[in-house]
Amino acid sequence: MSIRQPIVTVMGHVDHGKTTILDAIRGSYVAAGESGGITQGIGATEVPIDRVVKLCSKIVKDPKFTVPGLLFIDTPGHHAFVSMRARGSALSDLAVVVVDVRDGIMPQTTESLRLLKRYKTPFVIAANKIDLIEGWRSKNFEPFVTLVGEQREDVTARLDEALYRMIGDLSSLGFSADRYDRISDFTKNVAIVPLSAKSRDGIPDLLLVLVGLAQRYLEGRLDTEDGPAAGTILEVKEEKGFGTTADTIIYSGTLRAGDRVAIGTRDGILATKVRGIFKTRPLHETKDPKERFKPFDSVSAAAGVKLLLQDTEGIAAGSPVHVFLKDVSEVEETIRKESTVGVEFDETGVLVKTDALGSLEALLMEAHDRGIKVEAGIVGPVTRRDVVDRSLKQDELEKVVMAFNVPVLPEANEALLNSDVKLISGDVIYTLLDNYKAWQEQKSQEMMARKRKETVFPCKVLLLPNHTFRISKPAIVGVRILGGTLAQGISLLKQDGRDVGRVRSIRVGEQTRAEAKAGEEVAVAIEGPTVGRQISEGDILYSSIPESHARSIKREELNFDEDQIFREILDIRRKEDPFWGK
Repeated sequence: MSIRQPIVTVMGHVDHGKTTILDAIRGSYVAAGESGGITQGIGATEVPIDRVVKLCSKIVKDPKFTVPGLLFIDTPGHHAFVSMRARGSALSDLAVVVVDVRDGIMPQTTESLRLLKRYKTPFVIAANKIDLIEGWRSKNFEPFVTLVGEQREDVTARLDEALYRMIGDLSSLGFSADRYDRISDFTKNVAIVPLSAKSRDGIPDLLLVLVGLAQRYLEGRLDTEDGPAAGTILEVKEEKGFGTTADTIIYSGTLRAGDRVAIGTRDGILATKVRGIFKTRPLHETKDPKERFKPFDSVSAAAGVKLLLQDTEGIAAGSPVHVFLKDVSEVEETIRKESTVGVEFDETGVLVKTDALGSLEALLMEAHDRGIKVEAGIVGPVTRRDVVDRSLKQDELEKVVMAFNVPVLPEANEALLNSDVKLISGDVIYTLLDNYKAWQEQKSQEMMARKRKETVFPCKVLLLPNHTFRISKPAIVGVRILGGTLAQGISLLKQDGRDVGRVRSIRVGEQTRAEAKAGEEVAVAIEGPTVGRQISEGDILYSSIPESHARSIKREELNFDEDQIFREILDIRRKEDPFWGK
């Protein structure tokens, strides 16, 4: 059994330098005239271990490396991470979270950290752009541990101040972190590697830490056999000169041209054949599209490749890929398990559309933690059918499509304009859910305000002694609102169960009011009763809630006082009809 190279996903906030760090790693070998040392695959960059040894030679003279290298996932941020799934969990063995040392932890950084914590993926913080710290003196590819000792004291103080802020932010997110050269136990602390992708300072340190973590803490996970390949689709796209191709990560076994593969799709399992396996040629040739890709007869894990398949119908990012030898039934059960979201849907809730199965799973887990109900989740763009289906929902809070990193088709946009369906879209999961929660709260308040106008809610009033201004036609009396809200137009109920009249108006001094709330004392004109006959000073009256309204009122819609008053009204009504309001 051999050891494969660890799969490392690069994550972080926009413009913090994810791509530049990979460019620094790739560009170093071009600059050194050794372009054959790195193979840049579509969606991946393979860094052979001898290159790591060369770069780290100033830090470690005689390294004992056992991993064959590192495979960096070269796709945008956390989208790649959630798109890649192996055996129902995260495919990445390690991650690099890139943080601008000046800006610190930002929204997409937080997103990445939450995902890593959920999937229990070890990671390193690359504190980028140290060259922009005032007074910092850079050298090309100098290890940070060497270079930091050559800086002025005031410069290192500024660096430490920035790192302390970062460490504090990480602590608030539940991580203990420190500068990597100050850590003795990497199982308890997140390593921060200060570096500059631009000047390439600290790049050797980053590679050394990643290899060290892989060898020390990923024992067993990196074992791979020369058996049938297993992988995950990163992206399906049209490639000039090839047609539709599938950028794929092979994480187990060996894939050969001509192999038959089963791939999970939106509608089931696709059995097809591998027509070709391609990687890019050395970096200096990537500018020439005709010479960009080099065919391979076979590749072994871990590898990033571009596949030509006989059929690609229904394949999407995150689709599992397994080689089968005789019949697709050999891998059907495995693919079904890997294509199943590991979070249950709710009986009611919103619709979620995502760019990949992994994104859907991550979003569902986060939604579940926040108490957001999701009725259905589908990989793919927002369609007209999605909008029409949501518009048929009775509950306004379910007339929602949440779209994570997917387009909205033109006919869907047209349908949205002609419906009351709410579209909430974005490319950061927790921001998307935050926006939904904010909309949900606002919508709930609007719905409740509307319902309180259309529905009679519990209210209780006291007729004040010595405050009768007219005994009838209408009776005008002073009242104190003991609980709930007294509204113009509602009927009133006595404690003995008799209805006594309707509130015609509410006044405070010369001002007419539509309603009065708990604790207020107001003058009320009541049509129907005569003071001294049907009502008297000192009486307690309740809002006379129609039975249909009583059935529609939910206890969670009431405050504590309203809930108590509602119970009293139910007791009054149920003396004559035990099933009233049920």
